Amino acid sequence: MSNFDDLQPSSEGDERLSDITYRRGLNKLDSHNWLEDIPANCNDNRVAEVRFKNTRKGFYLNINDLKLETGDLVAVEASPGHDIGRVSMTGHLVSEVMRKLPSPPPTDELRKIYRKARPVDIAKWEEAKSRETPTMLRSRQIANDLGLDMKIGDVEFQGDNTKATFYYIADERVDFRKLIRVMADEFRIRIEMRQIGARQEAGRIGGIGSCGRELCCATHISCFMSVTTADARDQDISLNPQKLAGQCSKLKCCLSYERDCYIDAQKEFPPKEVPLHTRESVYYFQKMEVYKRLYWYSQERNSLVNMTAISVERVEELQRLNKRGVKPRQLLVIEEAKISDTPVADKEPQMNSDSITRFDKEKGSGKKGIRPKGNQRSKKRRGDGKRRKGN
Repeated sequence: MSNFDDLQPSSEGDERLSDITYRRGLNKLDSHNWLEDIPANCNDNRVAEVRFKNTRKGFYLNINDLKLETGDLVAVEASPGHDIGRVSMTGHLVSEVMRKLPSPPPTDELRKIYRKARPVDIAKWEEAKSRETPTMLRSRQIANDLGLDMKIGDVEFQGDNTKATFYYIADERVDFRKLIRVMADEFRIRIEMRQIGARQEAGRIGGIGSCGRELCCATHISCFMSVTTADARDQDISLNPQKLAGQCSKLKCCLSYERDCYIDAQKEFPPKEVPLHTRESVYYFQKMEVYKRLYWYSQERNSLVNMTAISVERVEELQRLNKRGVKPRQLLVIEEAKISDTPVADKEPQMNSDSITRFDKEKGSGKKGIRPKGNQRSKKRRGDGKRRKGN
């Protein structure tokens, strides 16, 4: 990592240079170089990944054969001018990541890395970043005054302070030509409008998910995959929109993490749509526990009352008997009856586990809570006194 100690502020006017410190693991979409211990070749340093604001990254060509390390500030080619970014990945891992892209760009068409950032470049970069928040707030007000149905979520200034990119979301097509003219006259800068989706906006802004961890789109997801309700059905998750939707109001990306494991576990399971017929009644499927290999059935098609847990093997056996026209006498075998026929005494503590007063002592319960009456207490004292005299 480059040493920027000579760039630290020496006066009160240069306090803005203090942001050049790099902190590994505290950046969005941070990458871990798991090939760091492998000796590098001369060609491994030809391409480097450069990080910009929030989740924006890009691959750049090291035309001057600079000795780059993770965390170095570099000046790269932009359109027009130059931009300031931080090296986030180097070595052989860059070519491995590029190879896995859906459409990897040709190496000769990549933009160039000019040089390592100078103190003058860093000072101008910090000045440009200080304008982003006031510009975003003012641009939202301008768009509202013009009656445009759009939301400007983020503003990113180029490192040379000559261009600003406005990221916005909109449900329909927006004619923002007048908005660009008004903002160009007020901010005196080149304007670029870039539309993003709700997931990209959540990744740029960041936040904490319902799991208590930082959002996946802000930590490690770089390519968004299509998530549908089929992912929830395959894992037998309740289709509750409030629980399945993330902060972007779309289906959570984590629904697709374990889907393949659940599909593989259910390959040998019997069909769920087939009801089970016994001499007593007909049982309909309600839900299942994949890794416990249990199906839950009830006697009513659209009711969860009085459900019974049956093993996958028993369900397959019953379906095979029903297919031959045989109706067994009972649904469960003796071993499986222990799963569903839980004693009432064992269920009561679970039902009252959410009660606020579950830790309070009930009045009159226990020997310590009952105090003897006055006559009984006096008799007890008299008896104690007689015993003492006798002793």
